[in-house]
Amino acid sequence: MRKHFLLIYHFVPDYIERRAEFRSHHLTLAAAATDAGDLILGGALTDPFDTGLLLFLSIDKSTADAFAQADPYVTNGLVERYEVRHWTTVAGALAAEPV
Repeated sequence: MRKHFLLIYHFVPDYIERRAEFRSHHLTLAAAATDAGDLILGGALTDPFDTGLLLFLSIDKSTADAFAQADPYVTNGLVERYEVRHWTTVAGALAAEPV
C-alpha cells in the first residue's frame, strides 16, 4: 500500500540568492518524479523562505530519500538538512489511509 511521505528541506539562510544556478536541474528532477507518479506536490514556504515541502506517494520513505540525495539543492549545500516523515493522511479526496 502506498502512503504519503513529506520530504522537508531546511534551507540555508542565503538559499534565495544561490538557487538560480541549480533551479533548472531541481525542477527537471521534480518533473521526472511527478511523471513517475511519486511526487504529488512540492514548493517552498515563504516569509521567510526557510523550508521546502515535497509530498511523495510511495510504499516507503526510500523514494523521497533518493530524490533528496539526487537533488542539486541538497548536493550543492542549499539545504542544510532534510528529513522524511510519514504523513498519515486520513481525510480528503487524496487521503492515502482514509478513515
